[in-house]
Amino acid sequence: MNPLLIDPALRSGCENIPELKDVLASAAQSQRSPIDDVLDAGLVDEERYMRELAHDLDLEWLVSIPLPDEPMPLREACGPSVALKHRLLPVEITGEDGEQRLKLATFDPFNLIARQAAAQELELPVDWCMVSRKRLYEALRRLYGVGADTFEKILEGRDFDYDAIDVGEDEANIIDQDEDEEASVVKFVNQIIREALDQRATDIHVEPLATNLQIRYRIDGRLIEIAVPENIKALQSSVIARLKIMAHLDIAERRVPQDGRINLQFEGQTIDVRVATVPTVEGESVSLRLLNQEKFNLAKLQLEPFVQKKIESLLELSNGIILITGPTGSGKSTSLYSFLSEVNHPERRIVTVEDPVENKLSGVMQIAVKSEIGLTFANALRSILRADPNIVMIGEIRDLETAEIAIRASLTGHLVFSTLHTNDAMGGISRLVDMGVEPFLVSAAVRAFLAQRLVRRLCPHCKSPREISDQDKSDLGIPLDLPGEAFNATGCDRCRGTGFSGRLAIYEVVLITSAMQELVAHSAPSSKIREQAFRDGYVPMRSYGWHKAMQGVTTIEEVLSATSSDFDGT
Repeated sequence: MNPLLIDPALRSGCENIPELKDVLASAAQSQRSPIDDVLDAGLVDEERYMRELAHDLDLEWLVSIPLPDEPMPLREACGPSVALKHRLLPVEITGEDGEQRLKLATFDPFNLIARQAAAQELELPVDWCMVSRKRLYEALRRLYGVGADTFEKILEGRDFDYDAIDVGEDEANIIDQDEDEEASVVKFVNQIIREALDQRATDIHVEPLATNLQIRYRIDGRLIEIAVPENIKALQSSVIARLKIMAHLDIAERRVPQDGRINLQFEGQTIDVRVATVPTVEGESVSLRLLNQEKFNLAKLQLEPFVQKKIESLLELSNGIILITGPTGSGKSTSLYSFLSEVNHPERRIVTVEDPVENKLSGVMQIAVKSEIGLTFANALRSILRADPNIVMIGEIRDLETAEIAIRASLTGHLVFSTLHTNDAMGGISRLVDMGVEPFLVSAAVRAFLAQRLVRRLCPHCKSPREISDQDKSDLGIPLDLPGEAFNATGCDRCRGTGFSGRLAIYEVVLITSAMQELVAHSAPSSKIREQAFRDGYVPMRSYGWHKAMQGVTTIEEVLSATSSDFDGT
């Protein structure tokens, strides 16, 4: 067994050397380069192991790889077909004209095929160095852009002047000109979607600009611009046409918005993609919402005990309305599906009216709103009340008619779930009244208002403790007796340097108790209603967020950013 691969593992803290030897033996037997197998097995700390290996091979170790201000010389020195196929990263061009050399990074110094390709296909002599696999992959994405190798094949053999491209020219049929090119465009679009799924993106935006085609992913609630190949503008219409074909949209219609869906299979998971096109002055913009068909339950929400107890008691009710409030993108649908999954039993009939149906729940009758044929929330709700439901979910109460039917349903023995767009839980009361619902009906029908926001979850691999004094806690409104420790976001390879990985919801719940019913029915001032809510055990959303911050789940800054301070009792 080659000690060159075993010794770095020993020094980097590998605790299972026998299994490591088995992995190396298997790679040798299959005539594969062993580095991928060692890293995939998870037996070593990648960073430490690769650094020790670089030391033993007397190769320079790169701690970071900054993207140069002018990346084009590096792309020209090592094209994407070589770099991405063989996983080689051009880092720097050194020396003067005539004596230039290319510093080339690899994570696998034993890949002889890659070394031969570099020697045969690159014009500059190479100086080798090493970097971790994760850092190399991320740098390749930043330098070349998503799908760059495929994009290069599409343009191969074309003679075009990018500056002379007529953006308004009809290129929609470009994918039909050549079978190989069509396949390459399909592959390129698939790479865009796959990369988004790999990075846990919830949305993809393909946006035409005057001189470029911008692609952005929404990851953990933040939009991130993705590096794209040079000259991607040349295939703008082809890429957009391919997305429209996948969504069964009319590729010839570019003047009006269109909506469609794509069903994908990704690593055994079904991904439902909602597609929306919008005509802009530079061409059609396409937005894709990626929806995993995931399982829902209360445990998924990771509720604090004092909130979970309230919600469990609400889910045991046989009638009334439970309203979830919050802006678009605050996770209301996830909470609704979790509540429905919790009450989904064979002895209960559950019917939903949604626009659109984002996730399919087994055993639940789900209806998609189709306004163009008159199937609105109100019309659908009016019909399903004659279909003997026990529980009804309305995607959103948007108007007085829907609100009145929902209230009527709750007063006749149905448990109703729905959403409203308000800033906080107590704002739901005034929102319904402003719609035209009589205050006495609000007090009689509604059982609770829940408000929520999403905050980013700290990356567990790189979060770092922070000192926070009692004075700082007092200034922020964090209870001095709240146990736990606050953490800062640091950033590492696993979280793309952001310090965050995923999101979670923070909540506030206002129960409509008998005392609250009296106040609401008589249109009491909001200050009186708020005071009664605190007497009934109301905990503001920011206070809920402090529990998550002191548990090290999110940061103080995230809680401050997601919540407003215009309440008493912070």
